[in-house]
Amino acid sequence: MTDSTTDPIVLVVDDERGLADLYAAWLSGRYTTRIAYDGDGALDQLDADISIVLLDRQMPGFSGDAVLEEIERREIGCQIAMVTAVEPDFDIIEMGFDDYLCKPVSQDDIVETVESLLDRQDYEEALSELFSAVSKKAALTEQKPPEELAANRDYQNLLGRIEALETQTHQLVTEMDSLDAAAVFRQLDLGPADESNE
Repeated sequence: MTDSTTDPIVLVVDDERGLADLYAAWLSGRYTTRIAYDGDGALDQLDADISIVLLDRQMPGFSGDAVLEEIERREIGCQIAMVTAVEPDFDIIEMGFDDYLCKPVSQDDIVETVESLLDRQDYEEALSELFSAVSKKAALTEQKPPEELAANRDYQNLLGRIEALETQTHQLVTEMDSLDAAAVFRQLDLGPADESNE
């Protein structure tokens, strides 16, 4: 789960008001929720504070697919789960969502999906920070002699940060189930070398 000092914000978007309210109620107490009953309302509420969007596809006017495209255009770094009665077809391959749930869904489905997406988000953030730190280490070791590196406090702090991030990413990936881990690797183009077709 995220270790943010503030509760993650989940935006629930569904033109069926009863369902939108129900999903938000299921998540209340765990997360801060916002509700939009159509695509235009969703766009009005989209900002950098949103962590997760639960997005219906079939809505009159501005559809869920159009909302998804707008989220990508605005480069809002949130995770998105389509929660829809539309059965998946090949058109979803190029769509930028993170999970796909077919209605009807249960409270467990909604809660577990949000938790899973937050775990993925934490992993991606930690992995990105790890890559940045390792790149800095590589640049410095190429240019500086070992004795200067050993004597530099900032460099030693960097090594400690790399070790901590390696531990964090390992812990996060072990907490995710195998499907979540595979999804993260696919998203980051870091598929395991021993992938099989079994």
